[in-house]
Amino acid sequence: MIRFIDLFAGTGGIRLGFEQALDELNIKSECVLSAEIDKEACKTYEENFGENPYCDITQLYNVKEFDVLLAGFPCQAFSSAGKRLGFEDTRGTLFFDVARLIESNQPALCILENVRGLVNHNKGQTFTTIKNVLNDLGYQLEYRLLNSSNYNVAQNRVRIYIVAVKNPTLKVTLPNDVGAVDSHAFKENLMNNDLFDEKQSALVKDILESNPSAHYDCSEDFTAQLKKVLKGDLDKLHGIRLIDSRGGNSIHSWDLGLRGECTKHEIEFMDLLIANRRKNIFGTHQDGKALSKAQIATFYPYDDIDLVIKSLLQKRYIKEKDGLYNLVAGNMSFEVFKFLDPDSISITLTASDSNRLGVYHNGRVRRLTPRECARLQGFPDSYVLHPKDNFAYKQLGNAVSVPVVKAIAKDVLINNPNLFK
Repeated sequence: MIRFIDLFAGTGGIRLGFEQALDELNIKSECVLSAEIDKEACKTYEENFGENPYCDITQLYNVKEFDVLLAGFPCQAFSSAGKRLGFEDTRGTLFFDVARLIESNQPALCILENVRGLVNHNKGQTFTTIKNVLNDLGYQLEYRLLNSSNYNVAQNRVRIYIVAVKNPTLKVTLPNDVGAVDSHAFKENLMNNDLFDEKQSALVKDILESNPSAHYDCSEDFTAQLKKVLKGDLDKLHGIRLIDSRGGNSIHSWDLGLRGECTKHEIEFMDLLIANRRKNIFGTHQDGKALSKAQIATFYPYDDIDLVIKSLLQKRYIKEKDGLYNLVAGNMSFEVFKFLDPDSISITLTASDSNRLGVYHNGRVRRLTPRECARLQGFPDSYVLHPKDNFAYKQLGNAVSVPVVKAIAKDVLINNPNLFK
């Protein structure tokens, strides 16, 4: 019997993957404590595991004995990171409470999950401190950067998984693999058959519901605008992004006429401004430099530049300051900001915008459903979602890809058979 605790539990993705691994290895388990402070996440957790994990980890003391600590802890900078001050480095952060529970209970195994950026967070000092603290507590650790898309999950999601044990001969055989850089590269690699070899590769089309509620359909006006821009060929929506600050495979607010219909010359002006404002000859500003009319005239080929600028200023597609012109920044309230390609993988789900991922499927222009987002995280269809969509989308954006946790847990348990002896 393996006893474990589930910290920063969210809606239970790490627990679910860990339990699946134990089930496949015929190992019995018991969760002796789960802790989560988000009350809505606690409701979903309770629906699926029969217990409400509501708990403030900073108040957790005298925890029942456990063998494994699971934690998807938040990434926070440490004020004295890297100075080898042990707990003093981490005071005031939630990792301090994780370390405190490790010190007091000495579990045989810790599996921690975090965002990819933890490795370089605070110029690498944060991760250095985490390693130092675990080492000071007598733990050896290995970490892996793993992409969910390599574990039969149709999502480009890279996360760091840290394994810490008391045994100095810790063995982890899963290789670091951050996968394809984006969904376009993934599709190219898949077509060239040189990325996966014998690995399974789930695609967006594998997670789509055949006939979800009309509630998820995009509005008639938005759909009509898309049809107009794409000249009726909605298949071109596959993989397209709706964004004003980038070019490439994108649709912009001026293409759709969201702030007023634009003439061909106005659209061309905006497209040229997007394409040229990042050029080094105009400066090295990461998000593009505001340009003067004289600079714009070097790439805008028509003699109606004054009329076009005046019109675009009135419609608020561009703004002017000190004689320099740039895009009006900010989200233009697109109903969908990215249409997924059914023959590739999804971009990374996030808590803030999973509700605005879209797909063109079975003749419908619509948003992804919460169930589809759950499938993109590897949750089984038996998993109960929050009844309110806004909470479900947020929780799934914050979730951990279940099959990845399962894979790393199995790898550790199989390759370290004496871990719990």
